[in-house]
Amino acid sequence: MTAHVIVTVLAIAATTFSGVAALLHFQPIIPGMAKAGVPRSWLTFPIGTLKTLGALGLLLGLAGVPLIGTAAAVGLVLFFTCAVHTHLLARDYSPQFGLAIGFLVLVVSTLVLDLAG
Repeated sequence: MTAHVIVTVLAIAATTFSGVAALLHFQPIIPGMAKAGVPRSWLTFPIGTLKTLGALGLLLGLAGVPLIGTAAAVGLVLFFTCAVHTHLLARDYSPQFGLAIGFLVLVVSTLVLDLAG
């Protein structure tokens, strides 16, 4: 239970940061996104919006709505799987690629611990 809470809080923090950075078109992420072929217009929706809503869903899961938390974890696993795939297809090994892998590991861990609990 404690591991699940700690990992989920870390996933919430990471995906919130990542989502808000996309929503605000944070300049350091722009080159990696462009190299991966992601249109700048996608930073607000779907990318920033979905990551931020996923973080909110994880938070709701911790706050007592477990099905929302599980659904958010599944959605984030799918999102970051697609992100890693997109970077691989573009042969983009920028820092965003490394972050996408880290975020994927974190949300997979969150989902596994959620389902095990």
